[in-house]
Amino acid sequence: MANKLISEIPLPKSIANVFSARNISTAKDALTLTEFELMELLDVGLTEVRSALSQISEIVAPPYQTALSLMEQRFQNEHLGGHFPTGLKGLDAALCGGIPFGVLTELVGPAGIGKTQFCLKLSLLASLPTNYGGLDGRVIYIDVESKFSSRRLLEIGLRSFPEIFQMKEMAQEMAGRILVLRPTSLAEFTQSLEQIKVSLLQKQVKMLVIDSMAALVSGEPEQGARRQQTLSWHISFIKSLAEFSRIPVVVTNQVRSRNHDDASRYSFQVQSRDGAIGTTMQYDSHLVAALGIQWAHAVTTRLVLEAKSGERFIKVAKSPISPPLAFPFHITSSGISLLSDDGKEVMGPEINAIHCQGHNEIINFGMEGLH
Repeated sequence: MANKLISEIPLPKSIANVFSARNISTAKDALTLTEFELMELLDVGLTEVRSALSQISEIVAPPYQTALSLMEQRFQNEHLGGHFPTGLKGLDAALCGGIPFGVLTELVGPAGIGKTQFCLKLSLLASLPTNYGGLDGRVIYIDVESKFSSRRLLEIGLRSFPEIFQMKEMAQEMAGRILVLRPTSLAEFTQSLEQIKVSLLQKQVKMLVIDSMAALVSGEPEQGARRQQTLSWHISFIKSLAEFSRIPVVVTNQVRSRNHDDASRYSFQVQSRDGAIGTTMQYDSHLVAALGIQWAHAVTTRLVLEAKSGERFIKVAKSPISPPLAFPFHITSSGISLLSDDGKEVMGPEINAIHCQGHNEIINFGMEGLH
């Protein structure tokens, strides 16, 4: 709107002619000058200048919206957005319905905490018919670390939806809707994204899962700024896929030690108050998400999976619509289940800390350029 022509704005003809004669042709040209500069340039009084600027601003400035009008607009456009239920009642309530459409949702946590289990359950749910709460479509699952298990997928399906998965034909149809890609490099991943874009244009795919983005980046020889540039391109592409397709996009991320001294590099060993060396079975190790700040800004919702004090938790660490909440969970034959639907509010920096008590597989893969 800043480039709107002055001639298209209904100013008094006398003042519009002066603007034209002085080569001020767009709204931007006029609004970047002070009132006194315009008075001198146009040779008119302060009253005329202020009136003209007021009219120009009113035309080119975006109109304000109230919270009520934004809420009404959201309900009207729900068919273009909305949320996909995870089946975890408390988490879905916190996220106003589940995983949001059209943006990136990140699952971050240490190895073995349950990220892939969560992705398998979401993929299964998305493939189900709509009368079972599914999206009745295909899912593209990018399995970078070869952790996808069709056997585990069918077990989750059989335990969660026996009426569907006890029938061999139906079980095969649901499993056949989940397309697994296993790129071994960023170059192959880029090719996969191009293929995905075609499928999305054909309206065949209803969910995209990338498990995991950090593993892809860590396998590349490029370091520092070059690696950051490569990651930036992929972040932009994945975000654009989510935005134009309006589907849920779920991406897993690994963790790194908070500091780079020896103690954090060997975070399976921590020192107790009396100086004794212990293991993560007894003490927590404080970690942060890998891939750095640029990636953190790209994701709209960040769910942290962690282990602390003998329990596993899912934390809503970042969301535009939810307070920072933590839900205890466990993993059963039917997938991830919440132990309580009542989330506990987490205050201060603790919401971004990642604990991995009892988990030794901490990822430190030389991502100094991505912190």
